[in-house]
Amino acid sequence: MDGVSAAPTDDLTLSERWLTVPDLVDLLGVSPGRVHRLFEQKTLLAARVGGVLRVPSEFLDDTEPLPELRGTLIVLGDNGFTDDEAVRWMLGVEDALGTSPIAALRAGRKAEVRRVAQSLL
Repeated sequence: MDGVSAAPTDDLTLSERWLTVPDLVDLLGVSPGRVHRLFEQKTLLAARVGGVLRVPSEFLDDTEPLPELRGTLIVLGDNGFTDDEAVRWMLGVEDALGTSPIAALRAGRKAEVRRVAQSLL
């Protein structure tokens, strides 16, 4: 399944806006195959929401994947997180950060987010 967890997230409230693969094709100006390669390379992360592969809009910076995201997603994967678990962690409030990890990444706190991610088991 292109490296995407089969366990559904099914919580539309986790993100302000969920983007489907066709949405990403239009927004990024790339082919569907390229979008799936971005998932495989952990440049973007998708979860099944409502039975459809979706990416939280917070994972994008205008029309590109957030550059700080990839390293954090790799750390989470190395710690055994499924894609679904990683999406939930990135969007949920992390007590150690005082905010969601994605909000902390967007605020320039990459090292802190990765340090917290590395401590998770």
